[in-house]
Amino acid sequence: MWLFFAFIAVPMIEIALFIRVGGFIGIWWTLLIVLATAIVGSYLVRNQGLRELGKLRQSFSDLKDPTEPLANGAMILFAGALLLTPGFFTDAVGLSFLIPGVRRAAYVWGRERVKVKSFQMGAGPAGQPTANKPDDNIIDAEFEDVTRDKKPTHSPSGWTRH
Repeated sequence: MWLFFAFIAVPMIEIALFIRVGGFIGIWWTLLIVLATAIVGSYLVRNQGLRELGKLRQSFSDLKDPTEPLANGAMILFAGALLLTPGFFTDAVGLSFLIPGVRRAAYVWGRERVKVKSFQMGAGPAGQPTANKPDDNIIDAEFEDVTRDKKPTHSPSGWTRH
């Protein structure tokens, strides 16, 4: 129900703001402001998105919980969508999601309301990440190909080359 309300309320708010701002400063300045927020917002979204992507990669390489960088990335993506949508209300909400303190507060608010039943990382017991030792994945061996001289036991099927 709240989503239906948002789809009705947001366009009405945007139209009202366009009428008020356009009547106050003029149509061309209004359109220029909307265009400028889209351009500046795109630049900010790109820079902050790349920064959060670096934090996400670092959390993966350090075997740390990646939920905060993932949530920040999702909020930055949402901010970009709002900033590219023409309007003053969506621009204000989008720009607010580009403020790290606002994203942090939204993350904490969401984390308090989401309950995780279990989380396992790696092949070890739940909650204990496994660290790969260099010797665990390396097998030093010598081999000789013995299939080269093997005679076929049946005629070729047409699917293989001989």
